[in-house]
Order: sequence, then C-alpha cells, then structure tokens
Amino acid sequence: MKKTVLTFGLISGVIMAALMFATIPFMHKIGFNRGLVVGYTTMVLAFLLVFFGIRSYRENVGDGRISFGRALGVGLLIMLITCACYVISWEIIYFNIIPDFAETYQAQMIQEERNSGKPPEQIAQELASMKRMMTLYQNNILFNVAITFLEPLPVGIIMTFISALILRRRGRDLQDGQDQVKGNPVNQVNPV
Repeated sequence: MKKTVLTFGLISGVIMAALMFATIPFMHKIGFNRGLVVGYTTMVLAFLLVFFGIRSYRENVGDGRISFGRALGVGLLIMLITCACYVISWEIIYFNIIPDFAETYQAQMIQEERNSGKPPEQIAQELASMKRMMTLYQNNILFNVAITFLEPLPVGIIMTFISALILRRRGRDLQDGQDQVKGNPVNQVNPV
C-alpha cells in the first residue's frame, strides 16, 4: 500500500504544484475571482490521481477487489500527500515569489466590501475581522500552514469519497460479474 499511496500522492502533488507555479505569475492579470476558479480546477485535475491510485491498488494489491473502507483509506492517504505538496508549494510561492500577496488580497477584499452595498457598520466589522485574520496569516506560520492545508482538503475529500464509491468491489460482486459473463446463474447447481 505504501508504494501505491506514495507514487500516486507524489505524482498528484507534483501536478498540483506545477500548475500552481504555472498560474500564480498570471494571477494579477486574471483577477482573484477567476484565479479561484483556475485554482480549484487544477485541484480537481490533480485529485483525479486519487481515482487512479485506488484503482491501481485494487487491481495490483487487492486482486481485483477492494472494500469501500480500504478504498477510502488509500484515497485519503493519497489526498493527504497531495495536500502536503500543495502547502509546501504555496509556502515557497508566498514567501519567495509573491510576498505582497496578503496586502494585495486584502486590498481586493476591502474594495469588494465597499462595492457590496452593505451597511457601513457591517463593512467595518467584516474589515476588522479580515485584518485580524490577515495579521495572523502573515505572522503565524502554523496558522498560515493550517489555512493553506484547508484549501484543497474539501475538494480532495469529495474526490476521494466519489472514487471509493465507484471503485469498491467485493469478492462476491466480482464472482457475480464473472458468472453473468459466462452465462451461468450464480445459484444454479449443475447436475452431474
């Protein structure tokens, strides 16, 4: 299991990191909202390897069978490795390539709040909350890592759950399918 999880987790993580490094330089041109769409699309593409990792485990280790629990476990481990690669990549980008990201993002959010048409008191509360969070994000590396880890996590969990549902196959399911292909009913006893 280790080999499958590490192989597919690292490939997925490298894909996610490469796509992040390829798109971040253009973030100011495409804007934050479109950047979110591009970012989550790249996450979905990278997390497709969870599906292929579970399938590889099922075929190579499980001899064509895998329970939902085992598939979920394999998928979650692949997903966690991918998320770790995402965090490492973002920390490199954040501290070395775009160290002004927090200020730029905060300015964008302030502008969106002011254009939202909300009452001034509500805007002031939301801006104060956002400034506290950005201060934590900039000054506390553990908070920064935790928030960054939470970004791909929902996508990864959904992709893992769907993959485990699709790929689960019990021994009985496999036998039933083989008997149907041969044209033999499962419960029929052949007379001697």
